Amino acid sequence: LAIEADEKGIWNDFGVEIIGVDIDAINITEDREKFRVLMDEIGVGMAPQATATSYLEGKEIAQEFGFPLVIRASYTLGGAGASIVYKEEDFDDLLRHGLEVSPIHEVMIDKAMMGWKEYELELLRDRNDNVVIICAIENMDPMGIHTGDSITVAPAMTLSDKTYQRMRDMAIHMMRSIGDFAGGCNVQFAVSPDDKEEIIAIEINPRVSRSSALASKATGYPIAKIASKLAIGYHLDELDNQITKSTSALFEPTLDYVIVKIPRWNFDKFEGSDRSLGLQMKSVGEVMGIGRSFQEALHKATQSLEIKRNGLGADGKSYTNYEQILDKLKNASWDRVFVIYDAIQLGIPLSRIHEITKIDMWFLKQYEELYFLEKEISSFTLDTLPRELLLEAKQKGYGDRQIAHMLKCLESQVYNKREELNIQRVYKLVDTCAAEFKAQTPYYYSTFENSIELPDGTTYVENDSIVTDKKKIIVLGSGPNRIGQGIEFDYCCVHGILAASEIGYETIMINCNPETVSTDFDVADKLYFEPVFWEHIYDIIRHEKPEGVIVQLGGQTALKLAEKLERYGVKILGTSFQALDLAEDRGSFSTILKDLGIPYPEFGVAETTDEALALADTL
Repeated sequence: LAIEADEKGIWNDFGVEIIGVDIDAINITEDREKFRVLMDEIGVGMAPQATATSYLEGKEIAQEFGFPLVIRASYTLGGAGASIVYKEEDFDDLLRHGLEVSPIHEVMIDKAMMGWKEYELELLRDRNDNVVIICAIENMDPMGIHTGDSITVAPAMTLSDKTYQRMRDMAIHMMRSIGDFAGGCNVQFAVSPDDKEEIIAIEINPRVSRSSALASKATGYPIAKIASKLAIGYHLDELDNQITKSTSALFEPTLDYVIVKIPRWNFDKFEGSDRSLGLQMKSVGEVMGIGRSFQEALHKATQSLEIKRNGLGADGKSYTNYEQILDKLKNASWDRVFVIYDAIQLGIPLSRIHEITKIDMWFLKQYEELYFLEKEISSFTLDTLPRELLLEAKQKGYGDRQIAHMLKCLESQVYNKREELNIQRVYKLVDTCAAEFKAQTPYYYSTFENSIELPDGTTYVENDSIVTDKKKIIVLGSGPNRIGQGIEFDYCCVHGILAASEIGYETIMINCNPETVSTDFDVADKLYFEPVFWEHIYDIIRHEKPEGVIVQLGGQTALKLAEKLERYGVKILGTSFQALDLAEDRGSFSTILKDLGIPYPEFGVAETTDEALALADTL
């Protein structure tokens, strides 16, 4: 729109100044040929590539480069028109599609850098040309899968410091080369998986992106807010760090924890759709897990997905067919995060998994450690399980439900065992500075820590979440966006929090979606960035002791927990569980309509396929 308005002379006619980015920067970064020429001028390496504005040009480039190739359409979002071409017979249709999708009828054709590792840096710059790197994000999936469909990790895990410093310098150089605007920027790189760690640029976005929102939640640094202030003339050293209130926005965030983002797909809504992942984004939402280690954050992210999985493994839902697992590894699928674990369980060597997926061995070894731990725990019973092993499982993110599956007992029995052994969740602050300065904003994640023995012999576990004596209300969030449950429920949650705050309650938000307003650290009095998963919620309730919990604002995610909250004696504010159950159970609701004399369609309730078929005939 900005480009179109500029071409029509609207900005000049009305004397409008574009701030935060300039038109030249947009043109350079969105037009892939201009971007390639600029990178060549400033000495930043890129994959062998050329632009095509016609079908014949594209065919000539393909003959020169050979296959596999990547086609990327100019001026598009979400990877629209992008594809990887492995075989010559597929090239013609994909080239035509890319040219059609691009509003300027242009595609960039790259030599595919398959297996290279992908990284993103989030930058901010002010009018004094000060630049800060807010976050480095690593894609667990290699090049070839759209970053919106990739499992991502922050901080970068497999990058040497020397290469990271080179990448920083390149990113800053690239940002300065596209214009002298003040604002935010997202830069994507590929790094060769060998010891040379060669870096090439993929693209630069002179705007906040999907990754900017993730980086903001990962670091506690409000990128869009600061970028807006920089655009209107503020300098980084003039702005306060929003969390510490005692340092400036010029301080780069430091993380003493790990975050893992996993996308959420809704392929089940589209029977027969292509479920393979590639350069075109297919996910509809995402979740983020925060932990003291990659393993803990990974488990918390998988528990947040709401796909009836309790985490990685130990839930009886693993794939066991060797050929099916190999196929899912070869053709990247939405459930790859689980399939890798299943492959290790089946005895497929890490070297083979790495060869197929090109996922870095460091990540695969983290998976393997989890498998060995599950195997070790499974050799015990609940009574014989050592405290150290139970604590290790909790520190690595395993849920009570998963441990119960390993020990062949009930989730509640594992919970009681933890209570007996004093293995309790503690809450840590996201403070942007790794505890160097005191944080003023209560933004928490949970973990399990080793206890510290004091001189008098008593043990102590540090907990950053201080409970006040104010009246409190907990609002359960709606989890990841998906078809049928989107951002509208988050809107309800935010307004519920604001209303409760207005009448004097301390408000507490529990959610795991980095794309939402409810997970902004300054909306509720306390934010727990945790899975909307029973075990996590119940521990927060026991810690905070609220007046009650509001479940009716968070969509089906929160409603599904109402029965268990009622059973455990937790007060549900607003609509009671009985009323919720009556409205959600179609049979009960129809009976009420009948009793009240309100017309309704004839109905029946079936619990098996045979019953449903018989009922359909009757109706």
